[in-house]
Amino acid sequence: MRWSTVVLALGLITVAIGTAVRTSASQGQARQAAAQEDVLPALLVEVRGLRAAMEQMASAGPRVQLALGRVQLQEQRVNTLVRRIDDGKAHLADIQRDYDGMQQRLRGLEAGIREPARPDGPPLAELQNMQRDLEREVSRTASEVQRITADITAMETDLATEQGRWIDLNQRMEALEQSLIRR
Repeated sequence: MRWSTVVLALGLITVAIGTAVRTSASQGQARQAAAQEDVLPALLVEVRGLRAAMEQMASAGPRVQLALGRVQLQEQRVNTLVRRIDDGKAHLADIQRDYDGMQQRLRGLEAGIREPARPDGPPLAELQNMQRDLEREVSRTASEVQRITADITAMETDLATEQGRWIDLNQRMEALEQSLIRR
């Protein structure tokens, strides 16, 4: 009987230890599961944040290219207008020189008509015809000078407008650049 009591006591102790071990193990697994459950939502939030950042970066590329294309197009417009203004001014200078020369010749003809001192010169009627023709040419050239001057003024106004647009686009590019740097 004594042995049976010892065996029974040992059996009860074994069962108690086994139960304690199992309880301890299940509590450890429960703690691990709880820890994993805390990590998973945090990882999910992090993955979503990374996805959002990648989508922003992916959409920034085309926006940057579009803005850059607009700036380049605007630069071309400004450069074209500058070139046209320079060409117009050069043409105006040529026409103005011709106009000044015609006026000088016209003054000479008028002086020759007022004082026909040279007997070997052209007759008065021919000088008067030359004067009328030259006056028409002077008038036509004066109109041309005014037209070219008006064209240059209009182009300079257009240039100021296009430069304003270029400045605006350039400022947008700088703001976009700053927003990309902050990320």
